[in-house]
Amino acid sequence: MLLDFDQRVTGFASQPMWLFSTAGRRRRSHAPDWFARRADGTGMVVDCRPLDRIKPRDAEAFAATERACRAIGWEFRLLGAPDVVLLANVRWPAGYRHPRHRVGPVADRLLESFSRAKALRDGAERVGDPIAVLPVVFHLLWSGRLVADLSTLPGEYTLVSRAEAP
Repeated sequence: MLLDFDQRVTGFASQPMWLFSTAGRRRRSHAPDWFARRADGTGMVVDCRPLDRIKPRDAEAFAATERACRAIGWEFRLLGAPDVVLLANVRWPAGYRHPRHRVGPVADRLLESFSRAKALRDGAERVGDPIAVLPVVFHLLWSGRLVADLSTLPGEYTLVSRAEAP
């Protein structure tokens, strides 16, 4: 879900390949957890494992994967457990990712309303009834058109602003 939320990522696949290596006389194989392609064309391979649960054999596989990625110009990232607050805060707008929540005229007015940072509730109420407007706000947050600090618990006073143009 975090890869899907990352505006720099244009596509991703789970367990996209098998990597085979030889360490001494032992043959090893490893299927990384994710591959992501970024908008700039670069690739990123991701393995996810709680850092306190990495055994020596796993560490060898991750190191071999990192060497293979480096050799072909891809980034390798070993990620532990995601921050629970960030994950919860991304999960909410993920429910509004579908384009049906982008109501054009409302979205345009919201982007104007949040041209300067303001509280979520204030910006939404300037556009209309929050029951109708908030799903569009959440869609715009998901799609990166609006931004907010997702490292803390959001609420009606969370500051939201229009994203800067790329």
